[in-house]
Amino acid sequence: MLGTVLLLLVLAKTACPSPASVESRRAEALKKLLEVFGMEDPPAPPTQFKQPPQYMVDLFNTVANADGVTKNPDILEGNTVRSFLDKTHSEEMRFLFVLSSVAKNEKILTAELHLFRLWPRVTDGPKRHHFCQVSVYQVLEKNKPDTPEGKKLLAARLVSLQTSGWEVFAITPAVRDWTEDESSNQGLLVTVQGLGGSPLDPPPLQFASGRGHHESKKPMLVLFTDDGRRGASLPTAGFPDLKPQAPDLPAKMPTPKLGRSRSTRSLDRLQPCQRHPLSVDFEEIGWSGWIISPRGYNAFHCKGSCPFPLGENMRPTNHATVQSIINALKLSEGVSTPCCVPDKLYSINLLYFDDDENVVLKQYDDMVAASCGCH
Repeated sequence: MLGTVLLLLVLAKTACPSPASVESRRAEALKKLLEVFGMEDPPAPPTQFKQPPQYMVDLFNTVANADGVTKNPDILEGNTVRSFLDKTHSEEMRFLFVLSSVAKNEKILTAELHLFRLWPRVTDGPKRHHFCQVSVYQVLEKNKPDTPEGKKLLAARLVSLQTSGWEVFAITPAVRDWTEDESSNQGLLVTVQGLGGSPLDPPPLQFASGRGHHESKKPMLVLFTDDGRRGASLPTAGFPDLKPQAPDLPAKMPTPKLGRSRSTRSLDRLQPCQRHPLSVDFEEIGWSGWIISPRGYNAFHCKGSCPFPLGENMRPTNHATVQSIINALKLSEGVSTPCCVPDKLYSINLLYFDDDENVVLKQYDDMVAASCGCH
């Protein structure tokens, strides 16, 4: 699928027909490429420069290498991580996160409220508290958040008042309610109390909220989901393990050469089946405005011949070996030689802004040819 899309892009860029025809084919190719990434239209770039949350950048760097290729497929829960910033922008401990960008087919796995704990205010000696209890409630009735019937406890814990840093609270039940019924989303309420249960006045614990705090320290909801999209897995039985092949990304997408001689094309067919670079440059495609990382990646492609007899270095399947023998001995008409195709694929990860300017980390299966073989 990806190879067809990239071929269309190349044809649209280099073919000789009328400009209208070239533009039409380019548009068709970009539409197909969007389908590979599970989108109908590309998200609009942010209206002004926005710094992505550091948590999302760190998560991307943990999951993927510089080219976006997945380091370990078991690190990420599901295949999509979304981050949402608080929409209330108030100084109160009330938070609202708009989840309209979450698709109905996405399975909610885990939802977390991330709150940055600032340095506490200093209070006089004997009255100084060392711990407090932080409770997170789902607001059930907008106008009665302080009443027992107006809220539901989601998480609570003791928090030290001696340090600053992030506190993470699990709020999965509330988010599942909100995605099932958007009108039920009345936000969250956070309370801070002393160990005796009484409110602290003034509160020695302040969470970064509202205006005046750095964007990277603002309250954030992090949602782990799975959209059910999975690539077709390739058979691996009988294939020896490969040493990792680093997918080095060329600095610029190579320009296709036209008018290649017949002898050059014949020479390509005589070369043994092997992996070749195939650069995908998001800036050249016109997507650099909304994709944060990577700027592009090396998809690689497989090219070359699978001549008889097939050696182990060509990583043939048993079927390909039999097909090669039948072709060589001309035992049946219309049987071609095996094809040089990917026999192992890697997934890639994109970190990008969606239409609501939320930052999303999404993993896509079967996007990089890790190795090639004769099938």
